Amino acid sequence: MLDVSKLLEEIQASPYAEISVNAPHSGTLTFNGLVPSSRVVGPFGDWKEKKGTLLATIERERNKKPLHATEKGEVMLVHEELAGTFVQAGTEIMRLRHYLSREEVLSIILKKALHLFNAPERAKYYFIPAVEVKVKVSGPKAISVHDGMELFIMSRMKREAPLSYTGPEGVIYAVYFSHNQNMDAGQPLIGVCPPNLVGAVEDAVMRVQTEWREEE
Repeated sequence: MLDVSKLLEEIQASPYAEISVNAPHSGTLTFNGLVPSSRVVGPFGDWKEKKGTLLATIERERNKKPLHATEKGEVMLVHEELAGTFVQAGTEIMRLRHYLSREEVLSIILKKALHLFNAPERAKYYFIPAVEVKVKVSGPKAISVHDGMELFIMSRMKREAPLSYTGPEGVIYAVYFSHNQNMDAGQPLIGVCPPNLVGAVEDAVMRVQTEWREEE
């Protein structure tokens, strides 16, 4: 049975995610003057069209490429010893601490509570037409699934193939893919909730929505 209180207590005890900022490619590194405890912001604007805080630049073949923060947070560590040096792709240059948002906490809890059915390979996924209609009309929670049920169409390299659900019986509580989106192998497509856990999951969602305080 889902222990909502224990899950929330664990997250509240450590409500942060550490983000390792790595060099996306090789080049000469220059920092932008940030130090531990500096605050940074991620992309913002109606469509996230405005870039986050400039963290550093990496010069490659006389071309300076900026590196921006992808999340709101605080600088924990700056590898100052790398300033002015040639770094290889994948080298950690900074570390940020990001305070979890309400939506991120909900995502963590749901992914622990639900049975996740993952993409078997990189492809685009769609519900079969009969299921898609029900999802659009009544939402995914109106769909009950069982092991072996034909549920998806997998589209890859202009080829389509049916894909059946494998796992425990339940209702589709969360959908993690969207129309025309490529999903990598291993990424969850849906989260299925056993009928006897629906109430506990609903309680978890309500508690997070009412108790979790967003960072200013």
